[in-house]
Amino acid sequence: MLFRSIARIAVQIAAALATTVTLTLAIPGSARAAGLNYDVAVEAPAPLEAPAPLKALLEANLDLLRWRGNARIDAEQLQRLYRAAPEQIRTLAATEGFYTPTITTHLQRPDNEQADSVWHVQLTVAPGNPARVARLTLELRGFGDASLGARQDTQPFDSARLRAAWPLQTGQIFRQADWEEAKRALLRQAMLQRYPRASLVESLATVDADSGQASLRLVLDSGPAVHFGALRIEGPRHFPAALIANLNPIRPGDVYDETKLLTLQTRLQETGYYSAIEITTDVDGALGSPNGLTPEQIQAATGSLVTAPLIVKVSENRRKKAGVGLGYSTNTGQRAQVTYDDLDVMGLRLGSGVTLETKKQTAHADLYFPATDDGYNDSIGTRAEHSTVSGEITGLVSVAAKRSWGSPTLERNLTLESVSERQTITGYDTTHAKALPLTYGITLRRVDNLIFPTKGYALSAQLGAAPVRLLTDQTFVRGTAKLIGYLPLGSKSTVVLRAELGALESRNKDGVPATYLFRAGGDQSVRGYAYQGLGIKVGDAVVGGRYLATGSAEYQYWFEPSWGAAVFYDAGNAADSIKDLKPKSGYGLGARWKSPVGPINADIAYGHAVRQYRLHFSLGFTF
Repeated sequence: MLFRSIARIAVQIAAALATTVTLTLAIPGSARAAGLNYDVAVEAPAPLEAPAPLKALLEANLDLLRWRGNARIDAEQLQRLYRAAPEQIRTLAATEGFYTPTITTHLQRPDNEQADSVWHVQLTVAPGNPARVARLTLELRGFGDASLGARQDTQPFDSARLRAAWPLQTGQIFRQADWEEAKRALLRQAMLQRYPRASLVESLATVDADSGQASLRLVLDSGPAVHFGALRIEGPRHFPAALIANLNPIRPGDVYDETKLLTLQTRLQETGYYSAIEITTDVDGALGSPNGLTPEQIQAATGSLVTAPLIVKVSENRRKKAGVGLGYSTNTGQRAQVTYDDLDVMGLRLGSGVTLETKKQTAHADLYFPATDDGYNDSIGTRAEHSTVSGEITGLVSVAAKRSWGSPTLERNLTLESVSERQTITGYDTTHAKALPLTYGITLRRVDNLIFPTKGYALSAQLGAAPVRLLTDQTFVRGTAKLIGYLPLGSKSTVVLRAELGALESRNKDGVPATYLFRAGGDQSVRGYAYQGLGIKVGDAVVGGRYLATGSAEYQYWFEPSWGAAVFYDAGNAADSIKDLKPKSGYGLGARWKSPVGPINADIAYGHAVRQYRLHFSLGFTF
């Protein structure tokens, strides 16, 4: 009896303790999850001349907003953040050029401070007049002709170009971000050619908040002038070092030029022989390892001219490589691909593959010769293709010999191609055609970035002819030109303009392979229409014409560095005469993403002539 009583009392005590513990844990936990409930309203009218919205800057960086919803915030912490807000606002506004803002704050306590009561914070900011650049002192040291040393045949460094390129001129609003970017750009430009050891030895920005004037002083020292020395190659095991030497556009004694280093890098990558490439100039070694010396000490210790060895280190790819890929294109449908490469087939490089798409099937094999010491890249190859596009069924076999040369900014090629083609259109007889044209092509790129261009232009043109009836059913002359331009409108907007023209002259279009005729429509042509769906109507099919003209205007706005939206208008057509080139238009909206492999575009386009919407996907820079 006594034992049962003791046991019952123990159970009751344990239950009471459990309840107490549970309540003790629940109450603080609840408070931590909720925190103090408050909202913040920011009013910051943006002057028309303001470079960026001040309100968005404050909302993204003020501690009052960053800590809202945090479980640790109580009434005392909120008031501390509230008192600190005006100084934070002044600091943030100053980065945008506003040094004398008028700030009004108000904190409203809830009438009844219950758990769900809301505190209200009101911040009102009148930016005032922005500070402007009143004085600019840009001093360039060491960029004179004396830095050329004995090489009087070398063109003088264009110091005036550095001054002209300085973006932060007198009268402009002084922003901290613009100041830092301008300094980086100036230093970068100086280091690109001849002076890779250029440095900023003095940088000072003084702002008088009362007068709204900023005084800037910048001293840029060139350091020693650098010329390329002898080539040193490290890493080749299976493939001869002459492959690298032949692709090298740099000769000993050439003035240091980073674009030449990039050209060599690109050429080596395109060979497919190397998995890793490192190209450097041993300036430190040429200076006697003066890593701890200032530019002035380097100049005094070495004189004005340094010859630095050019060092190329490579790691070779495996000799044989196979790959499999899957994909989808709104132009040609689903895609499966198998590739096989061999880096040493009788001393040549083999690239081959089979691509199976819904509308097109292709097989190819190409043999690439080692680059010559003059920088020429020669290849021979064969291609077989079968396509069913816009009601036209085409099969062709081609054999081609090609020579290409140049750099990523200026590419040229010459191609001799023998084409044999079979064309079938429902309800019409199957036709055969063959041709042996010689074609010269050129691609000129003047853009700020080869992968994600935002400024500049690119031009691609071809001129080809099959002038004699050697392996040719119908003689012809054919020319094409493509132009794309990028016009930046501020830091977040870009206008993209695109145009394409094509013409084929021959006595008779019959006998000219369809691959040399023109059709329009699709992702990279006139959006809103099927791939190659614009041309000459023959029965239920669309076939190519003698002439082509398309154009496009697109406005892009980037909400984030990698994400944007676009609105566009396309127009164009293909026909057998210029007077029949009646343009068909398409327009719509799109999304843009700067992916790791290049720009990806997704567009919804309305084809005005067919009164239909069409979805388009495309990847990469057009050409």
